[in-house]
Amino acid sequence: MNYELKSMNRPKTLGELKKSGYSPVSIKEEVRRNLICKLKEGESTFRGILGYEDSVIPDTERALLSRHNILFLGLRGQAKTRMARQMIDLLDEYIPAIAGSEINDDPLQPLSQFGRRLIEEKGDATPIAWIHRSERYGEKLATPDVSVADLIGDIDPVKAANLRLSFADEQVIHYGIIPRSNRGIFVINELPDLQARIQVALFNILQEGDIQIRGFKLRLPLDILFIFTANPEDYTNRGAIVTPLKDRIESQILTHYPKSVETALAITSQEASIHEDQQTVHVSDLVKRLIEQVSFEARSSEFVDQKSGVSARLTISAFENAVSAAERRAILNKEKNTQVWISDLSGIIPSITGKIELVYEGEQEGPYQVSFNLLEKSIRTVFVLYFPNPEALKKKRTRDPGSEENPFRSVIAWFDKGNSLNMLFNTKDSEKVQLLYKVDGLYNIVKKYFPKANERENALLMEFVLHGLASYSLISKKVLEAKIEFKDLMGSMINLGNSSSYREDEDDEENFR
Repeated sequence: MNYELKSMNRPKTLGELKKSGYSPVSIKEEVRRNLICKLKEGESTFRGILGYEDSVIPDTERALLSRHNILFLGLRGQAKTRMARQMIDLLDEYIPAIAGSEINDDPLQPLSQFGRRLIEEKGDATPIAWIHRSERYGEKLATPDVSVADLIGDIDPVKAANLRLSFADEQVIHYGIIPRSNRGIFVINELPDLQARIQVALFNILQEGDIQIRGFKLRLPLDILFIFTANPEDYTNRGAIVTPLKDRIESQILTHYPKSVETALAITSQEASIHEDQQTVHVSDLVKRLIEQVSFEARSSEFVDQKSGVSARLTISAFENAVSAAERRAILNKEKNTQVWISDLSGIIPSITGKIELVYEGEQEGPYQVSFNLLEKSIRTVFVLYFPNPEALKKKRTRDPGSEENPFRSVIAWFDKGNSLNMLFNTKDSEKVQLLYKVDGLYNIVKKYFPKANERENALLMEFVLHGLASYSLISKKVLEAKIEFKDLMGSMINLGNSSSYREDEDDEENFR
């Protein structure tokens, strides 16, 4: 029987429902059946979940086919809750329930006293309500103050007084969120944050399928698909999943961060919220990769707590901030369009500082300095994907003095002559381009390796060369409040009064040239 028809064609009473041929099916059977249909049709089971195609999604599909309750275990920002919420799509569009039932009683298999009494009184005239799949999803963020009453229920003295019933009557029970999610999906996020005694209260529901409320001899074999999420960090910092409860959750699925930059780029592109007015800001593939690389650098940094993880939200926020930094500059300069320059990436630092947890050494450095260093490492890593590796050139030159001349030599020499380049953060695009062309050999480097680049791309790549050489300590870069200053490396060291401590770097620089 197809119940996905217009509401006027759906049975409105128990008698009509019986005649329609309706047959009850459990939530897990329902999800299994609809999942099988999607798999046979080649449909995507979890839309917009990128990077999990060969790992988390197949594991989840196997668990659902096995009719398992599921625990998603992983660090923050790994789409655990999103996976759970998308399971709504595996439910039937509508299911029938006894109208007025607090726990979505199945008309042919009522659980509550309310449902049974209503059928006894009205028989086939019992009214039927149709519940949409969106109403069959419950979610609770586990916090230390969550009580058994919140989740399962308790005696309601006000209801007992109003109905003039004794506390021994089932009707005085106020059901918690779990019974109210009967015949649906219920999600508990951050499970370890639940107090151990609250976790124990879930034992019977998962194993025997019923609930216990105070002294009632109550058996409600609830029909629920449970999804739990947990962060391994919680096992040491705040709490733990009690072993018997973990044993009752049939499938534990490990989530993970994007394994490649390409996947991470796709996630950021999909999730970043860019205002329609910001469409005038061009963001190059180079800038996108630099932003994405920051999270990869953070996930391997000795200053960042790896147990805490680095959420994908870091790069999403950073991308949005980078676009806004360029937009702000364009507004101040009354420019109709612009692009995100490398210097604009200084504006993403606030997106990094709030998204990383530092270890002791990182705290000593300070969140701003660690964030800035991550950005510099990102520039260093991505630079060799576009231009020759300066360190490799230096080693090659040392081994073979007659090898091909260093392509960066003229740029470094220009700064060695005492020249400097001050790039204000709010400089107009046209003025910035003029500044870049002042540096001898800078344009030639870009043209040599990117002969088909247009004018805008040339300018960005020229700026990138300066930042890249600075990241390899071949020229000096200082980020001040209103500008970025590029100078020769040794001149900057002398000005700092620390020239003697850089003798080794000076020798290396001489060999490189």
